[in-house]
Amino acid sequence: MRLFTRLSLLSPRARPLVAGLAALALLAQSLAPAFAQSSNRPRMSFIRDAEIEQLMREYLDPLLGAAGLRKGFIRVVLVADRSFNAFVADGRRVFVNIGAIMESTTPNQIIGVLAHETGHIAGGHLARLRQELGNAQAIAIIGTILGGAALIGGGRSGQVGSDGYGAAGALMGGSELARRYLLAYQRTEEAAADRAALKFLDATGQSAKGMLETFERMANEQLFAATRMDRYLQSHPMAADRVASLREIAPQSPHFNQKDPPARQLRHDMVRAKLYAFTGTASEIARRYPAYDNSLPARYARAIIEYRTGRLDNAIRQIDALIQAQPGNAFFWELKGQALLEGGRPNEAIAPLRKAVSLAPGQALIRTMLGHALVATDNPRFMDEAIRELANATGRDPENYEGFRFLAQAYGRKGDEGNAALAAARAALIAGQGEEARRLARRAMGLLPPGTPGHRLATDIFEQKPERNS
Repeated sequence: MRLFTRLSLLSPRARPLVAGLAALALLAQSLAPAFAQSSNRPRMSFIRDAEIEQLMREYLDPLLGAAGLRKGFIRVVLVADRSFNAFVADGRRVFVNIGAIMESTTPNQIIGVLAHETGHIAGGHLARLRQELGNAQAIAIIGTILGGAALIGGGRSGQVGSDGYGAAGALMGGSELARRYLLAYQRTEEAAADRAALKFLDATGQSAKGMLETFERMANEQLFAATRMDRYLQSHPMAADRVASLREIAPQSPHFNQKDPPARQLRHDMVRAKLYAFTGTASEIARRYPAYDNSLPARYARAIIEYRTGRLDNAIRQIDALIQAQPGNAFFWELKGQALLEGGRPNEAIAPLRKAVSLAPGQALIRTMLGHALVATDNPRFMDEAIRELANATGRDPENYEGFRFLAQAYGRKGDEGNAALAAARAALIAGQGEEARRLARRAMGLLPPGTPGHRLATDIFEQKPERNS
């Protein structure tokens, strides 16, 4: 599992939209600047992990099929935030906070969340939201003009009327009207996504009980705050209202009492243990997975926290015991390789990572880690293998930032400066560093033979219009 911070997973067109949504949710800025400016772009920390991404893909793909969307085209992106949240931003990715997975005690609960987000994509809500942003800006302008007219007719500047508004209040009225209009639109779309989620779950033979359980938990958390909340200033319907609707509709499905298969529940518990171990403290893991708990998820979590806290030899012994229990589990071999690699023993990491690749040849992130270990040895005889593995990984996953970064290093160790510059340019492009990507691409253009695929790709990167404040 790797954590990194960048904005680049969002397309340039989607970034202002996300900035606007964040501003709307916080109600912290006036309407026009919130949606018109992209300089205050949100920076997010993301997690890449082959095991978790594979499980989320298995959860999501049947829902996409039921929605008539292409499987594999839309993927789950893991946001390194332990709060319970998920959202879509560009129609190609579902962003899921790791907290949503960690707090979902059953697969069915997080599947309900994914079904809801699939409803947003299938309903074209993002495209329509962009249209509504324009409508909201028009309402703000009209409201401001009318507010100004009222002031002109109302007397001296700064005079306070019977409604308690002075000049500033009247001029703010346009933004307030627009905000309420947009929030009402969002609540409608959220309700539509809930209805679509129920349809997709039913079509795939899955229960909506997990979705109901999630909203029941949210309603309990809102219980005291709800009495002080203005439902017309919320971007989502009140959780209690959603629960009432689900309680009426969800049990009508013949699949309502369908339970997750034990094997799926175990895999879900494993990724939850992994997330807790990689993001929590040793004391938290000791409480959540005490030594007397001999379950596979508990042993997984304890092995991870051992290596994370510097007790590498203990960690390797525990990981070896996991491998003995499930020798065909590629992710146990991957963990052993990662522990050795990050423990400063890259030569020893190669064998378990090669084994992990042999067990899961389609996992680009495992191949990336193997390539990293090969490069980290600084042994010239490993560089050709490193390039093969990293080229394979980046070919399977074109947004693989680390893959391109290590590929650039491998080419550099081979003395191939042209391809090193091109790989580094692609890494910079993924990281949202537009000017740096163009600089590196220009260097690659001067080193690679004209007319070759590499030269054409470098030219394409160089000719892209750089983003401001990237």
